[in-house]
This record gives sequence, C-alpha cells and structure tokens, in this order.
Amino acid sequence: MILVTGASGHVGGELVSQLAAQERAVRALVRDPSAFEAPPGAEVVAGDLNRPGSLTEALNGVDAMFLLGGFADMPGVLAGARAAGVRHVVLLSSRSVVGGDPENAVVAMHQGSEAAVRESGLDWTVLRPSGFMSNTFEWQGQLRAGDVVRAPFAGVPIAAIDPHDIASVAAVVLGRDEHHGQSHRLSGPAAQRPVERAEILAKVLDRPLRFEGQPDDEARAEMLGNGVPERYVDAFFRFFVDGEFDDTPILPTVEDLTGRPPRTFEDWARTHADAFR
Repeated sequence: MILVTGASGHVGGELVSQLAAQERAVRALVRDPSAFEAPPGAEVVAGDLNRPGSLTEALNGVDAMFLLGGFADMPGVLAGARAAGVRHVVLLSSRSVVGGDPENAVVAMHQGSEAAVRESGLDWTVLRPSGFMSNTFEWQGQLRAGDVVRAPFAGVPIAAIDPHDIASVAAVVLGRDEHHGQSHRLSGPAAQRPVERAEILAKVLDRPLRFEGQPDDEARAEMLGNGVPERYVDAFFRFFVDGEFDDTPILPTVEDLTGRPPRTFEDWARTHADAFR
C-alpha cells in the first residue's frame, strides 16, 4: 500500500491517478474526502499533516508514502509512519535547497523537511523539482476578465516542470530499493520567461493574450494581500530579484528515470486548456 499525502494537490493528484492506473494499491490522504473525487481503485482517507495524531488510520498497512514537506511537526509525522511499519518515504522538496541560503525561508523549510526525513530511521528518497508549470493557474482570474496577463519576475526564466512528470518519477521510485538514500533533481525541458508561457498559452487558447510585467512593489503588495506570509514573499524576492536562485538548468532526470522526455509547457497548456476558458 502506498499513501499519497497532498492528494488533492497538483502533484499528489497526478500520482494517485497514475498509481491507480498501474493497479498499484494506493491510498489518498486529504483533509475532506467528500470534496475529493478519487480515481477507480484508489482508497481515500481523511487526515491532516499538521496533526500527526490524525494519521493513524491513513498509515495502517502502508509500506511506502509520498510526503509533502513544510508541515509543523515533520518529525512527528515521520515517527508515526515508522511506528506504523512504513518502510520507505519519498519527500517532495525543491532544488532551491542545493547551495541555498538557510536564512531564506523557502530554503529553510525544505532543508528542515529533508533533515527530518534523513533522521527518521526510514528509508528515504528526495525529489527536488524546479518550479511548477501549474503555477500558471494563477493567471486564471485575469484570463476570465480579459486578455491581459500581468505577472511578477518578468525577466526570470524557469525550467518549469509539469507536475505529471514529478508524479511519474515518484511512481518509479516508490518502494524501489535502488533509490533509497538518493536525491533526484528534476526539471522541465526548457527555461522560459512568463511572456513565453503567455505566448504559448495564447496559441493553445487561440486568444490574443498580451503580457505585462508586474512592477516589484505591486507584486509584493499583491502577494501580501493574498495572504502569503511575509517571510515567503521575501524569499521569492531573494530568489528572483536578488538572484539567489537560478532555476534555469535543464536536467535529464525525468527521461533517465521514466524512459520518456519531460512534457513541454505546450503539452501542459493543452491538457489544462479548459481551466482557462
């Protein structure tokens, strides 16, 4: 049995679907099972990673788990997993930890989660992807209102990855002894700026989209107004304005582990086009 935490999220949802399609025993952990539509063959169970005591039922009979990082008591979650008999944990981290400054809140969050996994006594594998193509969903509201996309960090290219590909790698490594103790850095197939993604999305949607870079002060105010904690807003600006993090390197890991190239942004956009219409 494989437990997938964050099953209602972009990576977790893809992973549950892929494991179920492979007819592997999979259990989806969500806060509200009534709001989650599981694929055929998948179990669904309620639980909250911020409350390790709520995971008892979810962990029963689990051999391996896909784990999100950054929760309040990662050691407690992992101790519960070990006590329940879980043998292997695959952690979703970020490649920003590689050479990252621990004073940066995003780096510190992922470094702390990785340390908890390494010290848990469980066999572990860490996935360190680049930024997600699915962050483009942040443009949905603007595209419902018109054809102008405004986004921050306009000059910053990112080798963004489709969450489908992260899930495909996770499906390969879960429960596989040869990946124990390994950290895999992942990326998409091309480093693109927001304007390039907007151009591709315009082609897919057949709409005359126009991209405008958002001034830094406006972007900061908008993030804070949307409830992003200030320490994380500061972290993003350290990454993409101060230049602390280069998310452009293109890596062969997805193809090496899955046997196929990573999906392009156009692939992602065509798959999710209806979300922008």
